Amino acid sequence: MALTNPAFSTNPAFQNGGQAQTASTLTAENLEQMYQAPSASSVDTDRMTVEDTINKTAISFAVLVAGAVVGWLVPALALPAALIGFVLALVNIFKKKPSPALVLSYAGAQGIFIGAISMIFETNWPGIVIQAVIGTLAVVGVTLALFASGKVRASAKATKVFLIAMFGYLAYSLINVILMWTGVTNGAFGLNSVELGNTGIKLGLIIGVLVVIMGAYSLVLDFDFIQRGVKNRAPRIFGWSGAFGIMVTVIWLYLEILRLLAISRD
Repeated sequence: MALTNPAFSTNPAFQNGGQAQTASTLTAENLEQMYQAPSASSVDTDRMTVEDTINKTAISFAVLVAGAVVGWLVPALALPAALIGFVLALVNIFKKKPSPALVLSYAGAQGIFIGAISMIFETNWPGIVIQAVIGTLAVVGVTLALFASGKVRASAKATKVFLIAMFGYLAYSLINVILMWTGVTNGAFGLNSVELGNTGIKLGLIIGVLVVIMGAYSLVLDFDFIQRGVKNRAPRIFGWSGAFGIMVTVIWLYLEILRLLAISRD
């Protein structure tokens, strides 16, 4: 009987002179070619994949590390690199279609800033940079493992709490900067250097731990975005958006852990 499904009847793979191809017409050579045919890659399908996003992320961090070397050697570039990185971050955030050049430019600028800041911290607190790097890698690794195992997932309620906490932290940081500029608070970290009663515990340590937890959840949101992008068969170019998101979060985590360690040793 001829196939009646249009999807099959118009496909040469299901036709053989008006009849479906039977198993007897398949030769060993045909079967070998079918099983040895390479699977389509993200380049062939132009669809976002986890592997392709990982490659884009690795390239971005390679550029960031190269920039960090420059910043470490020339700490005076910290301020201009920070301003350029901030502008590029806004451009990448509000751009509808990601641009590889802009993402990599952001990575380079932020790398210079990270390297310069790290050099300044290392000068004041020797050994602190390697500790911050190890701490950042540990948080990223644990978060990724928990997400991959399905034990941690993004949820609407958790994301709402995260956003509220984020706005609260931004308000606190702004107030702290103003108080430091006006000379109301003393110490290198302003309110963060204030001790809570006679406990010897500084306010910055408690806030720092909470911010690291927020950073870890931000990574969960990044992983969830990539997972949904792959599931929805988003265009391959959006892999750069995933790489950009992870890079922003990891940079934020590193800076917070660096400051947390400095406050504990100040």
